[in-house]
Amino acid sequence: MKKITTTIVALACLVPSLAMAAGGDAAAGKAKAAVCAACHGAAGISAIPMYPNLAGQKEMYLVNALKAYKAGQRTGGMAPVMAGQAMALSDADINNVAAYFSSLK
Repeated sequence: MKKITTTIVALACLVPSLAMAAGGDAAAGKAKAAVCAACHGAAGISAIPMYPNLAGQKEMYLVNALKAYKAGQRTGGMAPVMAGQAMALSDADINNVAAYFSSLK
């Protein structure tokens, strides 16, 4: 029981630091996000139903999604395309792109 409690406390301490980890630069992200417009729309609103809207998504969700594509942890749908796009981004780029899309309405 003590191990479980220790693990839960450790994870609880980690979660706030993950939430603050992104903090990207939206202006820098806008430049990197230009390639995303082909599928997700110029303002993060896709005109094609099969592609999700990115505008207004939570920053950490976008960071985690891009990192999961980059690591090969997402495998469904358009994952091969997204993995290729994510591979071209550094961690800073990912944070910046996420900050950009989360700043949009």
